[in-house]
Amino acid sequence: MATPEELSEFLAGVERRAFKQAQFAVRDEDAALDIVQEAMIKLAVNYADRPAPELPLLFTRILQNATHDHFRRQKVRSTWVTLFSALTPANEEDLDPLETLEALAGSEQAESAADKVEREQVVAIIEEEISRLPARQREAFLLRYWEDFDVAETAALMGCSEGSVKTHCSRATHALARALRSRGLKP
Repeated sequence: MATPEELSEFLAGVERRAFKQAQFAVRDEDAALDIVQEAMIKLAVNYADRPAPELPLLFTRILQNATHDHFRRQKVRSTWVTLFSALTPANEEDLDPLETLEALAGSEQAESAADKVEREQVVAIIEEEISRLPARQREAFLLRYWEDFDVAETAALMGCSEGSVKTHCSRATHALARALRSRGLKP
């Protein structure tokens, strides 16, 4: 059974990575914060009696389920808005106010289809180029810039010196910049 201190220490250690993971999945900072908070509460309430070594896997599953639940709720809300908007009268005086609201600039809803496709293509190119990096460079790059670990944490995880982490990250960023420029993208 995990002690309250172990549970607290685990949650403090995982919060940044969980937030980054949720934010990448939902692309909304506020929703990501809600998802992580919900996952942490579920872990503390329902699984505090589990041994400390089981907490990482349990939390990962809870976080994934909370993210899926977020998308399900969004889909249901979208369905209801669509259904209700179909019930509005045809004359202009009774317009649905939700249909007249403009999306916030920079939000995903304000993005055109062409912009979405272009963004997805750029992300695919970046992911492809990251996958082409040598293993140690890719590992250092992802831990530092994706998982948001500092140099010391990355060095400890990789089992190397902090200087090696800096070298791997520098080489990875330069290689990615060259690869992206050669494909017509500005890094």
